[in-house]
Amino acid sequence: MNWQQLISNKRLGQEHRHPERHDDRTEFKRDYDRLIFSAPFRRLQNKTQVFPLPGSIFVHNRLTHSLEVASVGMSLGNDVAQQLTMRHPELKDALFQEIGQIVSTACLAHDLGNPPFGHSGEKAMEAYFLEGPGCDLQREVSPTFWNDLTHFEGNANAFRLLTHQFKGRRPGGFVMTYSTLASIVKYPYSSSAAGKKGKFGFFESEKESYLRIAEELGMPCLSAMGEPLRFARHPLVYLVEAADDICYEIMDIEDAHKLKILSHDETMQMLLGFFDAESQQHILQRINEEGVTDDNEKVVYLRACVIGKLENECVRVFVEHEEDILNATFQGSLIDHIGELQKEAYERCCQLSVKKIYKSRPVLDVELSGYQIIQTLMQQFIGAAVHPERFYSKHLISRVSSQYDIDAPDLETRLMAVIDYISGMTDVYALDVYQKINGISLPIV
Repeated sequence: MNWQQLISNKRLGQEHRHPERHDDRTEFKRDYDRLIFSAPFRRLQNKTQVFPLPGSIFVHNRLTHSLEVASVGMSLGNDVAQQLTMRHPELKDALFQEIGQIVSTACLAHDLGNPPFGHSGEKAMEAYFLEGPGCDLQREVSPTFWNDLTHFEGNANAFRLLTHQFKGRRPGGFVMTYSTLASIVKYPYSSSAAGKKGKFGFFESEKESYLRIAEELGMPCLSAMGEPLRFARHPLVYLVEAADDICYEIMDIEDAHKLKILSHDETMQMLLGFFDAESQQHILQRINEEGVTDDNEKVVYLRACVIGKLENECVRVFVEHEEDILNATFQGSLIDHIGELQKEAYERCCQLSVKKIYKSRPVLDVELSGYQIIQTLMQQFIGAAVHPERFYSKHLISRVSSQYDIDAPDLETRLMAVIDYISGMTDVYALDVYQKINGISLPIV
């Protein structure tokens, strides 16, 4: 792969207008603005990140998480652009200089496809088809479509959300630039190649869009003839992934401290572990000199130092491994290759998060409740899509937004419309619909 081809501001669905564009505001900035002002992005404010929403103490939701990831992504992209331009002077006046903006925009979009209640919601949607009443539908749909249903993936759903022509919409969906769209796809392969982890990057319905983007940007296909489709990652995906890895792990530690799941001493010890003894002393001295006595503010200051350190490490890894990344031979994530001290500290944070945060009672309670809510919604609305002629089905179908093709003549399109509808819900809206269809909540009571 080469940078000149990888960075393109051609727009999906408006390729014919590409030669006409002469705008002072870059096309990549237009992508960013389009997402910021979009309804799917606004809905992230009511989707769980880790801890239940709402709460007496404000912690992260999907919206604040995405904004923070976008901020770190901008820094990663800008720093990489600066260092690689010194190595490749021919990139100085090219679109390559915009990679900070591209990465930041892709970071905004990275969680758009996640259903309500996070990973618990994803598992509930999969389980309906693997373990629930949806099992019977396998013989009614194609094997490829069945793979999509039984490996529901938020990343693939984000690509669909941005590229699919929903009812009443223009071709190309959000009509984003090729490079921004490619930077979102963390797992660039079909559901048939998802493997045990169930990760993939595009549904069958968006395969042609992804193929068009990959060909235009020169992203090689890694699968042999007859094998499930698998492509090389767009290099900027590594920066989007790194920004997400940095933010969710470090910010979860800060949130856990605010909620008193982690003690102050425990939190400070975890965060100081990213630095050598001399740097630790300097940080603590700086906190003391600036008169910071509030425990939360100490954690905030130290968290900022950790994010800065991890950002620098990831930039270093990307620049050092540029050739491997462009040749699609780089293994793992950028975080996997950071300095030994930082890597050990990061792994300690991961282990602590699993032990004390992700298995804490508030988190487990919302996951259990969310799983049951999504399972019930799937059962009711999938049932309506399969038997639209029934009295109750007609009432349920009338609740589905007009942009989703729930009245389509073919079953697969109707099933996908239900997936689109439920995955696009906020936690609060999903709970509201659940209560109403179960007779728990009535407007007149």
